[in-house]
Amino acid sequence: MYQAAKEDGRQLLAGRSSMVSAVFAGDEKIADARDLALSFLADLPTVHGLPVSERVTDTVELVVSELVTNARKHAPGPYVLGLEACDGAVEVSVWDSQPTLPTIQAPDPHRIGRHGLEIVTTLCRSFEIHREPVGKRIKAAVALSDDWGTGIGGPQPM
Repeated sequence: MYQAAKEDGRQLLAGRSSMVSAVFAGDEKIADARDLALSFLADLPTVHGLPVSERVTDTVELVVSELVTNARKHAPGPYVLGLEACDGAVEVSVWDSQPTLPTIQAPDPHRIGRHGLEIVTTLCRSFEIHREPVGKRIKAAVALSDDWGTGIGGPQPM
């Protein structure tokens, strides 16, 4: 795993941006990606003065787990996990080399498996899939505020 951290001028709740990313070559475990996310979230209150609730921590950990699992399962080669706190949210980004875009299936309580993206879109403030020159990037934003509501279709921020 190769890891980098970055500070830039983007607006954040505390007026600063925080970002971390890592390249996973395939021999690391999905737990390594979750550990990176938990470490990133643990630093937000102390380094940047941003409150991170248990709900945010649990949600980001689940989103990272689902997106990284998909990258490992469906894409050849390495993948890149990025986490950034900006605009009142934690944005989780996963790039992989597979050019085929995933489809989010309609809810089906009788279907076994393939509920990951359905769960992610329900829990996140926004969700995007972008085709890249090589592969694709999936981004999902988890609101830092606990009064935001739930999911893309949930209540809007107050």
